[in-house]
Amino acid sequence: MVAIRDFMLPPGTLPDARALLAARALRAFGDGFVSLLLPYYLILLGYSALQVGLLVTATLLGSGLMTLGVGFIAHRHSTRHLLLFASLLMIVTGLAMPALTGFWPLLVVAAIGTLNPAANDVTLFSPLEQTLLTRAAPAQSRTALFARYSLIGALVAALGAQAAGLPDLFAAHGMMTPLAAIQAMFLLYAALGMAGFMLYRRLSPALEPEHHEQPVPLGKSRRIVYTLAALFSIDAFAGGFAVQSLLALWLFQRFELSVTAAGTIFFWTGLLTAFSHLAAARVAARFGLINTMVFTHLPANVFLILVPLMPTLELALLFLFLRSALSSMDVPARTSYVMAVVSPGERPAAASVTAVPRSLASALSPSLAGALLTLSAFGWPLVICGVLKIIYDLTLLKMFSAVKPPEESGH
Repeated sequence: MVAIRDFMLPPGTLPDARALLAARALRAFGDGFVSLLLPYYLILLGYSALQVGLLVTATLLGSGLMTLGVGFIAHRHSTRHLLLFASLLMIVTGLAMPALTGFWPLLVVAAIGTLNPAANDVTLFSPLEQTLLTRAAPAQSRTALFARYSLIGALVAALGAQAAGLPDLFAAHGMMTPLAAIQAMFLLYAALGMAGFMLYRRLSPALEPEHHEQPVPLGKSRRIVYTLAALFSIDAFAGGFAVQSLLALWLFQRFELSVTAAGTIFFWTGLLTAFSHLAAARVAARFGLINTMVFTHLPANVFLILVPLMPTLELALLFLFLRSALSSMDVPARTSYVMAVVSPGERPAAASVTAVPRSLASALSPSLAGALLTLSAFGWPLVICGVLKIIYDLTLLKMFSAVKPPEESGH
């Protein structure tokens, strides 16, 4: 038990961080199966690839707007209370999905709910949890804690992706129809939201500041935050072309995979992503946060471009796995970097403003990707994603290689 605790919490971290990591795990499990079942569910309801792309766009756009709004009010409200509200919204989302099957009602649920079609966390939970985790850890343990946060999210999301095969299993044994089984999984998603609600209720006041730390959401760090947000927008817009739901849709079309097979594939890609986060903290400590973000991302994007060029499923999966082993090592480094280069009072807004591109900017590209997949099964969205991400990597390196966080600058 001591070994587990040492792994879960870096030195000097407050015990409340365990509840935040556990809540992240619950949500990641739900996101893992929802990201794969959402397009399958919509196809069973009779919707086209373009309509699936539009609904995915609505989820990302809605999450982006809500995350941005929360970021600019978080300095006046309890972060814990905002997380409780987000959990209630997750519960309502899970209950509404099986109850509503029309396109426009589903579009509303997608826009105002917490559905996450991506492999990573693009909901309003993320910046709120990041703010509390930063308060829970000293500077020397911050990146390691975020690495564990990312690891848990990716690892449990991989298990969630594997659980996406349960509806096919139930249907094969005659227990229920595939449609009914998927609707039951959305009810499980609502139950996970309730479990998260109970965890957030246990957070102690020690994570909340005694006084409002910042009279306005962003002060002296406004310029650097907005610049980072603009750069992250490029990365996020690119990522929207290859969110997990659409990548699954491409595999369905190109190689005629079943949902169970896709779930197994994303289980293994998720494992590779998860364990890469453990290496991220060590690499960042040696080479710096910005270098870690860029020089792990670049080869991953080259691998992504090669995926649709492969003539067989085996070769496509090889480069997909190679990409997964590197593509998310930047996540804990990026989060730690943003939290390090702003003042403590600006962290909620900074986390929100820089997180919004992962949903708001990427909200434009899934519908474009869906349209491209309607026209061709080649995989043009993956090529576009890789090229744009390479542009982002090189721009980030040029603009921020000299902007060091306090622990790297020696201050």
